[in-house]
Amino acid sequence: MFAGMTLLLAVTAEAAEEAAKSEGLPQLNPDHFTPQLFWLAVTFLILLFVMQKIALPRVGEVIEERRDRIKRDIDAATRLKIDTDRALADYEKALADARSNASGIAKETRDSLAAETDAERHRVDAQIAAKLQGADARIAQTKSKAVTAIGDIAADTARAVVAKLIGQDISPDEVKKVLRPAPGE
Repeated sequence: MFAGMTLLLAVTAEAAEEAAKSEGLPQLNPDHFTPQLFWLAVTFLILLFVMQKIALPRVGEVIEERRDRIKRDIDAATRLKIDTDRALADYEKALADARSNASGIAKETRDSLAAETDAERHRVDAQIAAKLQGADARIAQTKSKAVTAIGDIAADTARAVVAKLIGQDISPDEVKKVLRPAPGE
């Protein structure tokens, strides 16, 4: 079978060689130039007509649509940039307003707290002053009682000392008379 196939290939190759030698390439045969030029012109005109009426207008439409789309995209991008710039400016203004409001609120709060603190301090100072005044009055009262008690104790002590020294008992009125300072002292 292999031998039969080889033989078939060899015969086919020989037949092709003989056909090429006898006729040559039909495109290079001068006898065939005129019909080839006719069909070339007909094909060129048909191709030119198809390109001019169908393909080129579609390509032009695609190019025009692309140009319009690019223009619309650039216009949209410009509008978006303007909107973004406006929004950014509004944001910065709102942020500045918020900061100034916050500092105003903080100042009001500080002032309010300072006023409350001062009022509380004055109230506490008044309470302390009242307590000090009451304490001073109690001290003065205790001091006067102590001075009176010292006079009584001194009179009792003087009476006891005089009684020991002279051996006589003296009345408390006499001791007080002697211990009382003279009117010019």
